[in-house]
Amino acid sequence: KIDLEAGKVTIKHGEIKHLDMPSMTMVFIAKDKRLLTNIKPGEKIKFMVINEGGKMIVTDIQPAQ
Repeated sequence: KIDLEAGKVTIKHGEIKHLDMPSMTMVFIAKDKRLLTNIKPGEKIKFMVINEGGKMIVTDIQPAQ
């Protein structure tokens, strides 16, 4: 799910080792809303995420090759 207006994206992801996070589905905040214009709901993606004060912020997101 992509909420362009709010700058949020729901992602079903595998384990994120650098954040010690198991596989799950959760809502992430995009650092820049324009990142969300390159993807479509249901599409496989690759993304980078950081923990900024307890908020999960997507810093890069691209369609998977």
